[in-house]
Amino acid sequence: MTSLASTIGAEIKPISHSSIPAKVGLALALAALADWLFYGERIGLSLTLFAIAMACVSVLFNHAALDLRRAMISGAIFVTGLAPAVKELNTLSFLILAMALAIALLIATNPETTELTERARALRNFVLLGPFRFFLDAPQVFNMSAFTRGIALWLMPAALSTIFVALFAAANPVIEQWVSLLNPKLVVEYVSIPRVLFWALMLAVVWPFIHVRWRRKTIATTTAAEGPVPPPLPPMVSAEFLGPSTILRSLILFNLLFAAQSILDGIYLWGHVALPDNMTYAAYAHRGAYPLIVTALLAAAFVLVAMRPGGPSEKSKVIRPLVYLWVGQNVLLVASSILRLDLYVGIYMLTYWRIAAFIWMGVVALGLILIVARIALSRSNRWLVCTNLIALTIVLYGTSLVNFDAFIADYNLNHSSEMSGKGVAIDANYLLTLGPQALPALDKVIAHRPGNDCLAQRRDRLVETQRLDMAWRAWSFRSWRLQRRLDAQAKGQPGNQPAG
Repeated sequence: MTSLASTIGAEIKPISHSSIPAKVGLALALAALADWLFYGERIGLSLTLFAIAMACVSVLFNHAALDLRRAMISGAIFVTGLAPAVKELNTLSFLILAMALAIALLIATNPETTELTERARALRNFVLLGPFRFFLDAPQVFNMSAFTRGIALWLMPAALSTIFVALFAAANPVIEQWVSLLNPKLVVEYVSIPRVLFWALMLAVVWPFIHVRWRRKTIATTTAAEGPVPPPLPPMVSAEFLGPSTILRSLILFNLLFAAQSILDGIYLWGHVALPDNMTYAAYAHRGAYPLIVTALLAAAFVLVAMRPGGPSEKSKVIRPLVYLWVGQNVLLVASSILRLDLYVGIYMLTYWRIAAFIWMGVVALGLILIVARIALSRSNRWLVCTNLIALTIVLYGTSLVNFDAFIADYNLNHSSEMSGKGVAIDANYLLTLGPQALPALDKVIAHRPGNDCLAQRRDRLVETQRLDMAWRAWSFRSWRLQRRLDAQAKGQPGNQPAG
């Protein structure tokens, strides 16, 4: 007698090994088409042509899942999504086209998902997990012999290491010179690191549309004689990619790469050793600030995946110290990014975006430390998310109380050539964009530049704006403090209340 036993969690449909080689071949063909259409070219109608080509290839490999009704609905959605991109390609039309492609694929190939919440969940998983599937599925072109299994174990560490090297090369001109020496001129010209990353990105984008794998619910059945029907085993290659062996190899490579970057920063950034010819400290500092933060974020994402709660890697006595070491190197990397940005600000002054970068780097460093705390204390990812949200809330609330307009104006004035004798000249035009809170600093600039009538007139407009801000409907405590300071200056008395 057959009866419903229990609902088993979401599973992934098994892979058809026989079709993988053809799918990989057409994925490479689509990546080559994307290279011809997009790389180094202006994008317009080319995106529409590429979307049509990708849809045709998707239909070719998934026609068995189609029926006439769903195919017509999917086609209508796809054509509707194409229309805005054909008329004018911009950010909004691109997003509409991408969403139309994903929704059309969902309706055409996943008839089991009918509820709105289920479809939203399926689209979320498709967007978040789909781009990573190519690098898990492609090795199944080969049989999983010992040799190919060894290649699979090193494929993800090598791929991620290549990405980290590319980011380090973008951040560090010294590493960029080393990388250029490792490649012949012809290879650098035609197979550059950005082009390799572009191909990897295109393969990651097109693969989920070719090799469709939706998560679905299955109902386990049982009979009196047989007992529960077990769910299908996950593909061996997934276990190889996410197992302790792969994670261990990755951490060894990553620690070595990050150590090389940290040593270079220790020599040139912290130790102030002379840089190679045709390279300035300003260029060295500015190039590295933002790519290194991207590197730290990628590292954090890898640690969260590798050290998932209850997983075999989290319990490993070898992997845990390597994770702690790598996270520590990432914190040092963030500290180097902060120092780089500080050196750059010391030369080229402070702006809102640079303050935001300082705050963001501090939040990233705190997030890395909290990841170590989660692993060491055996907490859940939910605890990590909640802790980060609390920290972010505190940071945002604290920044809402800071008078950044006055802080930026005072900093730039005090570090300008007019006041300190070094640095660059104060940018009065930028001070004017900061609003009335920059008036005290602007008055000092005018005092050092007598006879500048244009600047004085624009200063008067800021004073008028401040007067309007003192009306009771627009009143604020910060404007009131500024007015007291301005009134004191008008009477020839030093201001007792700094703008705050």
